[in-house]
Amino acid sequence: MRGAVVDVAFPADALPAINEALHVAMPGRAPLLLEVQYQLDAGTVRAIALQTTSGLRRGASVEASGGPITVPVGEAVLGRLLDVTGAIGDKGAALPADVPRLPIHRAPPPFRAKGAGAEIFRTGIKVIDLLTPLAQGGKAAMFGGAGVGKTVLVMELIRAMVADYNGISVFAGVGERSREGHEMLLEMTGSGVLERTVLVYGQMNEPPGARWRVPLTALTIAEQFRDAAHKNVLLLMDNVFRFVQAGSEVSGLLGRLPSRVGYQPTLATEVAQLQERIASAGGASVTAIEAVYVPADDFTDPAVTAIAGHVDSMVVLSRAMAADGMYPAVDPIASSSILLDPLLLGEEHVRVATEVRRAIEHYRELQDVISLLGMEELGREDRRIVERARRLQRFLTQPFSVTEAFTGMAGKSVALEDTIAGCRAILEGTADGWDEASLYMVGTLEEARAKEEAAVKRSDAA
Repeated sequence: MRGAVVDVAFPADALPAINEALHVAMPGRAPLLLEVQYQLDAGTVRAIALQTTSGLRRGASVEASGGPITVPVGEAVLGRLLDVTGAIGDKGAALPADVPRLPIHRAPPPFRAKGAGAEIFRTGIKVIDLLTPLAQGGKAAMFGGAGVGKTVLVMELIRAMVADYNGISVFAGVGERSREGHEMLLEMTGSGVLERTVLVYGQMNEPPGARWRVPLTALTIAEQFRDAAHKNVLLLMDNVFRFVQAGSEVSGLLGRLPSRVGYQPTLATEVAQLQERIASAGGASVTAIEAVYVPADDFTDPAVTAIAGHVDSMVVLSRAMAADGMYPAVDPIASSSILLDPLLLGEEHVRVATEVRRAIEHYRELQDVISLLGMEELGREDRRIVERARRLQRFLTQPFSVTEAFTGMAGKSVALEDTIAGCRAILEGTADGWDEASLYMVGTLEEARAKEEAAVKRSDAA
């Protein structure tokens, strides 16, 4: 035994397979769960522990299960909080004895079985619906460093989608703080959406094996709802970088030579095995929304680039925008989506999105000139574009329901048509004479207009 790595001797004719689950008898408590990673020789395997190895001793009896780790699935797990092994973590009643169980290691659906349609997933968040639309049955990732709002954005998406979405939500908390798991459980209980949600946690204080395998547990539960119940499933993962990080820890414990920037040599394979299982099949879909921590704001990090290669929509969160109070701090230039296509969204949507990006990009190019010489040194056309770009940036901010307790502002959900109409009006000059503050943290352009008129009346009265 070395930390979470355990070597187990078996008879030569009964050597367990790779990824097979092993159960170690532990005096006075439930058996310890191991997963086979290597077959060292004809009679020895090397396994990784998915629970704490405290109290484990040499000579303990080990039983091979004959297959991979299995977890409970189906209607019985709705409204419950589970760990990587499927054990209950919410102090509620035990699951029924006859609850079905499925292995966490499964092949992705064959390519021919995947759905061809690309139905757009409306979120009610202006900047996402306009610039980085999400697809049902697709994968979207929120990339950002520490403290720029990834978890808040994922929680708002849960709230917005469960409110308007007639499906199942599965939330995987991968390597996050214990406090966040507790807050998520309380919030979902309070908002009444827990009965259509399954929470699966492998938290920061758990061994690396548990953090490494918990996304597969969540994905297995989601797949069963898709394949057996034919229900659309929303799979939320916070945070996929912690899955990669746990895999790196496991790789180091197993003695593998590190690869680029110290990551495991199997990085691309592990990410692909997880991401390729997220797909539509048989008329139902698994839609993934993933938060991805970007270490030291370095978007060239191997883990970040490996995950980015699998997603349809990239929502990039900017520290500079968060510092300016532009929430959600989605960078409209760095963010992208393969769905921003006139054939899918219509000519008008794509034209407005392109013009919004072009105006904000032009403003950024001129920011150094503005900071050195001031707006007065710009030509008339440049000044007009800059003023409209600043108004667009403020119009794309939005108060969230999940932050209402902190900001005191009621959350807004905005229809895509209202977002496009508002951005088109700003680009055409409707708001040129308005105070920029009138467009900040509002829903539709009509709300901004009412805010502007109220401000004008106050100034006239003064």
